[in-house]
Amino acid sequence: MSSVRTIAKNIGVSVATVSRALNGKPNVNETTRQAVLAEAERVGYTLRRNDSQSRVLALAYTWEPGRVDYGGFDAALMRGILQGINEHRFDVNILNIFRDKSPDESYTSFFRRKGVSGAILRTSSDTREVCHDIAAEGFPSIVIADRFDEPEVNFIGSESRVESRKAVEHLIHLGHRRIGIGVHQVRDTDHEDRRAGYIDAIKAAGMELDPALIADIVADMDGGANAVTYFLSLPDPPTAFYFTDPLATLGALHRCRALGLQLPRDLSLVGFDDSDVRQHAFPPFTAVCQDAVQLGFESARWLTRLLSGQTSGSLRRLVPTRFEINQTTAAPPNKAPSLDDSRNRG
Repeated sequence: MSSVRTIAKNIGVSVATVSRALNGKPNVNETTRQAVLAEAERVGYTLRRNDSQSRVLALAYTWEPGRVDYGGFDAALMRGILQGINEHRFDVNILNIFRDKSPDESYTSFFRRKGVSGAILRTSSDTREVCHDIAAEGFPSIVIADRFDEPEVNFIGSESRVESRKAVEHLIHLGHRRIGIGVHQVRDTDHEDRRAGYIDAIKAAGMELDPALIADIVADMDGGANAVTYFLSLPDPPTAFYFTDPLATLGALHRCRALGLQLPRDLSLVGFDDSDVRQHAFPPFTAVCQDAVQLGFESARWLTRLLSGQTSGSLRRLVPTRFEINQTTAAPPNKAPSLDDSRNRG
């Protein structure tokens, strides 16, 4: 294995300068830091386990983080990550690859420059290729809340197709024949699972798949509220909905209440929950549930164990979701409510 002395000799700087650059210390000229990182990558240098850099993970976004349409998922995810890094006393930094990586540097150099030795990756349907490239470089990483066919990409996510089908079948068994779905417009694997589960249930029941009952929405409260308005404006409105994100579910509940509709007397609603939001809504809503805290915990624990030499190999896991019946589903009303009827009540 190449040493710090080799790198220092090759680029004509001191061993101390190389050490500071590799460990992300601030008192290094940026041009020199980039030269050190490039040479370290060229000669295949790997930080020792006891280097300070090896005690820091990144929660790294391949797109602009902080978007409202992911709601509380990332907050619950972070709770799990903070629990998972405790076993080996790692720290975690939040990084924005989209913003901070230079076009001419590798992902490995980027992470080394940022002082991290492993990355938990959050991606979107438009930036999955970044995860492929990071894995291809051999940098220790795991993608969370998505899945990949490529064997070199580690991931952990939720399987929600089966329970989404079960949720829609529950509505069908109650007697609903017009069921709308509000599904996140971002076409990642998680949300496509939920869309597919809905379609599976409709087709298995011999019901017509009506494109008008499938609404692509922004997964925030306005998106859920607007979808309710859209559904109730249809000539033949649905008597039940399935919203595939927590914030959209809350927005739908608020919109129904503003229209004077009582759930489940006038409408039935199934939502999606990442934590315990369903129990704090009024009324507590029936939901397909995933545990975002568990996803964060398991990803961080596996990655820190990998970096600490306590495990090897890969992690490619889908965690099942579960369907929970609460207080927002019942048999359909004799007549589906419409937007005009609801406004007249007000």
